[in-house]
Amino acid sequence: MCSMVYGLAVEEGYLEAGTAQEKLGLTSEQAERAIETLRRLHLLRPMDGTGGKLVPVSPEVATAQLVTPVEIEIRDRRQAMEQTRADLSALMPLYFERRKLRRTEEAVDVLEDTTEVLSVLSAVSARCCKEVMTIQPGGGRPPKVLEEAFPRDEAMLQRGIKIRTLYQHTARFSGATRDYVRAMEKAGGEVRTVKDLFGRMLVFDREVVFIPSQDSAEGAILTREPSIVGFLCAFFDQTWRSAVPFFESLGEDISDDVKQSILQLLIDGHKDEVVARRMGLSVRTCRRHIAEIMQEIGAESRFQAGYLAAGRYRLER
Repeated sequence: MCSMVYGLAVEEGYLEAGTAQEKLGLTSEQAERAIETLRRLHLLRPMDGTGGKLVPVSPEVATAQLVTPVEIEIRDRRQAMEQTRADLSALMPLYFERRKLRRTEEAVDVLEDTTEVLSVLSAVSARCCKEVMTIQPGGGRPPKVLEEAFPRDEAMLQRGIKIRTLYQHTARFSGATRDYVRAMEKAGGEVRTVKDLFGRMLVFDREVVFIPSQDSAEGAILTREPSIVGFLCAFFDQTWRSAVPFFESLGEDISDDVKQSILQLLIDGHKDEVVARRMGLSVRTCRRHIAEIMQEIGAESRFQAGYLAAGRYRLER
């Protein structure tokens, strides 16, 4: 209806409510509602000195009138946000230095929740200028997490920062993780896998380390203490040297590693769905591995497989 009224206004050069009703066969209420909508969209405006006549306005002009103020507001808010982030980030070195002076016995900083972790992580990432080392244990990571991580990682690679990531072999079975690694390597990152990893870790410029908090699933521990950071970096370097490039074939070795990990979860009494999620596998693939394990040890049920494995099967070959 609005397009019909607007079209009539453009065709005749002006519009009156009565004209819209008469020529378009609209009720008084329909005409008024359409005209009100068009005026709100800046597509009709009063004609100077003509009483109730309205003239059509180009959609381009109307768009500029409506959108430009919003764009200016967004720009101003973005500038204010960036300025606030810069002002607060500039205080981070002072915070850690004075905190260390006040509590000299404390070698770490405890970040209590996800919001605080992400805020500090963002600030440290922005100041990173040389290298990032990451350890991601378990199977593949959630697709949403990878989608959010890639733009940030790609931006760091474009700044000339070296990024190295360690996964467990089982991550190779995650389609989302494989896509992420392929994109990362194309952008210049390096990713390798190993059989086992004991915990998650993020290292920036060999100066700042984030590790999970034992007291809170949402929290993290940040340390800048040189001895702790040096020890963890040495551990990463040693593990990296023995790791295998993500897309390099491992033959049967990776299958054995997967089965051993699945078997341990069966021994712990976990259901198929839980085992699959922990391993980063689809339930179907996980059940195929379980069936092969059951056949190898002569079990007729998953419960029996766990029982027999706990007593007879060697997890390390």
